[in-house]
Amino acid sequence: MNLWINASKLYFQPKIIRLVFLGFSSGLPLALTFSTLSVWLAENGVDKSTIGLFAALGVPYTLKFVWAPLIDRARIPWLTTLFGRRRAWMLFSQAALVLAIFALGQADPGLDAGRMALLAVIVSFCSASQDIVLDAYRVETLDDRTFAAGAAIFVWGYRIAMLVSGAGALYIASGTNWGMAYTVMAALMGVGLLTVLLSPEPDREISFVDHDQSLGAQIRDAIINPFVDFMTRPHWIMILLFVALYKYGEALLGVMANPFYLDMGFSKSEIAAVSKGYGFAMTILGGFMGGVLVARYGIMRALWYAGLLQCVANLAFAAQAQVGYSIPMLAVTISIENLTAGMATTAFVAYLSSLCNVAYTATQYALLSSIMSFARTMFASGGGWLADNMDWTSYFILTTFAAVPGLVVLYWLMKRLPIAGPPDGNSVAVQHEER
Repeated sequence: MNLWINASKLYFQPKIIRLVFLGFSSGLPLALTFSTLSVWLAENGVDKSTIGLFAALGVPYTLKFVWAPLIDRARIPWLTTLFGRRRAWMLFSQAALVLAIFALGQADPGLDAGRMALLAVIVSFCSASQDIVLDAYRVETLDDRTFAAGAAIFVWGYRIAMLVSGAGALYIASGTNWGMAYTVMAALMGVGLLTVLLSPEPDREISFVDHDQSLGAQIRDAIINPFVDFMTRPHWIMILLFVALYKYGEALLGVMANPFYLDMGFSKSEIAAVSKGYGFAMTILGGFMGGVLVARYGIMRALWYAGLLQCVANLAFAAQAQVGYSIPMLAVTISIENLTAGMATTAFVAYLSSLCNVAYTATQYALLSSIMSFARTMFASGGGWLADNMDWTSYFILTTFAAVPGLVVLYWLMKRLPIAGPPDGNSVAVQHEER
């Protein structure tokens, strides 16, 4: 009981509370280029194979480590002087998102799918850029005592935003039109802008690019050194493999979830109420439980327990496919999926953050999260083709097995690296497995 009470107290610190709103800003654009967009496309008669290919719009999330060194070290004229390195980049990327999301809402998938795809890529690029600096800010403002709570509450805000840009956008589109839905979402990015304006700059001193250095020295300091530093740790290749595979099963499920609901006969309002609304409470509970798991058992074992549960949870969708249209069954399915996903995501975010060297926070976290996004994009982009060529029950059984390789790699790492974090102890928060 004391563990739960002590864990709860951490959530009321100002530096933790602000992460709810920054998580909201991070999560809002994602559904607008994935699940919500898939409903918009399906409603306009776009076939499932094409919808599945739209998952490749997440490529910027997989490549954000390419320009992360720029965000880590470069100044933005005037903004950096006025707001500081991290806040300047946050404000810049958020303002760009406001414009990009609004423009996407003015497109018509029935008339010009190519223009819509281009605008969706722009939204994804701006969102990925925002994630680079938000992740760095989050990691740099936390310590080992608040790390699990910070990861959990950031995920909560992220999930709230996905509820808003998922269920909220569907409700708005049902009552008005898709253009209005995306306009409202663009306006809600103001939550992030206001939070940044009211938040302090991290007090960690990290140098900007020294333009007096030779070009080679600048490239080495800003681009090469972060990756060299990461590759000095034991079993770094297996770490990257685990990061790529851990969320593969969830990604393969998620890319076709909304088309599945529609095929089962559920309306947009029912999807919003049950899939997005009712399941949200389970996501919040799962995020909190994930934070407690990390605090009690350490990151590695928390990843293992949550990963096993998330793997098995995919079978609930197979059961839903057998039952067909049933609101009560959908509530059970979504509850199980959101609970386990919330637990796994919180532990996973804590793990990624614990691996970052404070000297290269943005670049290294961008590398790790880019590898993670690879499964959600490139791997999952074939989900539409698979769904077209097998029944839904078989498809969701397949997504269950897709989660197994990540668990195998995790088990291997647990035997060899029981403590997460750089071997030199320079992580922002090194999580000890034994309490």
